[in-house]
Amino acid sequence: MKKNQRREFLKSTGLAGLGLVGMQSALAAEFDQLPKQADKANRRISSFNMSGFAAPKLETVRVGIVGLGMRGPGAVNRLSKIEGVEIKALCDLLPDRVEKAKALLEETDHRPEGYSGSAYAWKEMCERDDLDLIYIATPWEWHTPMAVYAMEAGKHAAVEVPAARTVDECWQLVETSERTQKHCMQLENCCYDFFELMTLKMAREGFFGEVVHVEGAYIHDLLWLNFDKENGYQGMWRLKENYRNGNLYPTHGLGPICQILNINRGDQMDYLSSVSSHDFQMKKEAQRLAEEDAFWNEFAAKDYRGNMNTTVVKTKLGKSIMIQHDVTSPRPYSRLHVVSGTEGFAQKYPEQKVSQGHSWMEEEEMKELEKEYTPEIVQKVGELAKEVGGHGGMDFMMDWRLVDCLRNGLPLDQDVYDAALWSAISPLSEWSVANRSNSIDVPDFTAGNWKNNKPVPTSLRED
Repeated sequence: MKKNQRREFLKSTGLAGLGLVGMQSALAAEFDQLPKQADKANRRISSFNMSGFAAPKLETVRVGIVGLGMRGPGAVNRLSKIEGVEIKALCDLLPDRVEKAKALLEETDHRPEGYSGSAYAWKEMCERDDLDLIYIATPWEWHTPMAVYAMEAGKHAAVEVPAARTVDECWQLVETSERTQKHCMQLENCCYDFFELMTLKMAREGFFGEVVHVEGAYIHDLLWLNFDKENGYQGMWRLKENYRNGNLYPTHGLGPICQILNINRGDQMDYLSSVSSHDFQMKKEAQRLAEEDAFWNEFAAKDYRGNMNTTVVKTKLGKSIMIQHDVTSPRPYSRLHVVSGTEGFAQKYPEQKVSQGHSWMEEEEMKELEKEYTPEIVQKVGELAKEVGGHGGMDFMMDWRLVDCLRNGLPLDQDVYDAALWSAISPLSEWSVANRSNSIDVPDFTAGNWKNNKPVPTSLRED
């Protein structure tokens, strides 16, 4: 699509002038319509199946990165160390962040152009003709508009979690990716953590027998960070997200277990139910801070999501999934990562354990297991990933694998249907919580193609 055509399309769809207030309105506007989303999915015919889609090979992946606050600088550092990548553009609302990110590249061959000073500077970056991939690490409400704009501009999109905040946004991602035949990958790094990759390979090779139940979570005490106005999230955007009551951040725990269950690739979510506890801490903290600083008055007047949200999902093949979300309670970090099958069991937290009976495997047995089931990607770049870093190396393996697929013309491990489905858990769980935990159907974003789509491979090339 030529530049003037792209501008006309974006103008006609309303994306050209999309603002933050509009995004908040979208959340409320679709809420009462959520139960009808599964009906839309049942009527929909896919225009093109992006599962298993391999884009033409790219000798060099030319990248533009937007969002240089919490996550972006780490991506700049990691991508600069991957062969076949050229970082050509950096974008952030704040000019000093762009300059700081450029400084990270001073001793490399990357010389990116900077874009900043406007809430829409990223559009100019996306319209460049010399970019292949837009890497999005901005606040959540910008994720879908930026990914859609990037794909319409002829670029692949890699977007931080969650990829979307509403089910309507999930559909935008799916329909745009199918129509443009551009990848839209949600940057779910936990799919590339070492134990998660190992249990995926174990599941594929039958270690667990038939996997019948899985669990994932995001349990992380972030109360202090959400209320840190000096060093926390710009404009307190993440604290404001917590006005919503549901599982607001499902994908870290959900992504790896969905791959183990072959969700979107042999099985599909059917319906979910969700329950939240009351909020016992966030409003109290806002009120406490407001007594000392009027800045917090706005936040003290709001209601917040409950401490713990638990969402359960039934799949079409009769499997069950449990997902939890708690970023307030003072408890150790956990993503659970539980895999329960007819012949074996594994869990990651509080420590990595595996069993094929009534007792845990001993240390020596675990070492032998790791030798047998270490995936190819870990064998190839695992040590480098640990050295470069990013949550212990999983961030680097995620970025490396994305580049590997683009350079070799391979299907992505995470496609747009995964981005849409995993993100949709948030608004669907909000609806369930608001309706006394009644169940709600989960839309099938694949339009029935899940029945024939191939599972995610555990090798670097097609299994």
